[in-house]
Amino acid sequence: MKSFIPNLFTLLNLLSGSVSVIFAVNENLTWAAGFVFLGIIFDFFDGFLARRLRVESDLGLQLDSLADMVTSGLVPGIVLYKLLEWSVGSEWESVVWVPYIGLIVTLASAYRLAKFNISTDQRTYFIGLPTPANALLILSLPLMLSHQNNDSINSIILNQYVLISIAIISAILLNAPIKLIALKFKTWDFSRNIGTYLLLILSVVFLIIFKIAAIPLIIVTYIIISLLNPPS
Repeated sequence: MKSFIPNLFTLLNLLSGSVSVIFAVNENLTWAAGFVFLGIIFDFFDGFLARRLRVESDLGLQLDSLADMVTSGLVPGIVLYKLLEWSVGSEWESVVWVPYIGLIVTLASAYRLAKFNISTDQRTYFIGLPTPANALLILSLPLMLSHQNNDSINSIILNQYVLISIAIISAILLNAPIKLIALKFKTWDFSRNIGTYLLLILSVVFLIIFKIAAIPLIIVTYIIISLLNPPS
């Protein structure tokens, strides 16, 4: 029974992602983002509980990646598709293929998760941008449209060339051969976790100052700190 508890949280992640897909398809991207965030919370706790209860298993690993594929792979692709569809507007009929570029993220996420499942050296760090981090980046875009109320930001987000660039850069980062910090504490020692502590402190500061717009900045900061202080 104890071994099922982490898997229950993984299934709740999958449920959240599935609900998010429905909202995204129906163009309610704010609620789609909300359920992705909820799914990522469940995703954090399934791994945390598996380690604490000492019930990590191959089944849990596979189930976790399948859930992440929906919540952090499929949903971001659909959201980018919808944003690109909105960005082309009246040009939709002549550039009907453009929104499908957003699905590059879904393909890249699947490839990244498959590599993670067979990897033997990503216990204390990640190679490439984790799919939940990439999902947070992309799902922050419709939230900024809805809540930042800034015409300059909105015009940037709904620029099809910006969105295409985000899709391509995301796909590259997901599978880039770079080591990134895994937010897992084996010890609370500051000197051994300086990059993680710095990221957490800066994240809180950015969120207070920039609110939702802080999310892309946090992801960029995460990558920069990891490159300057590579995990081992």
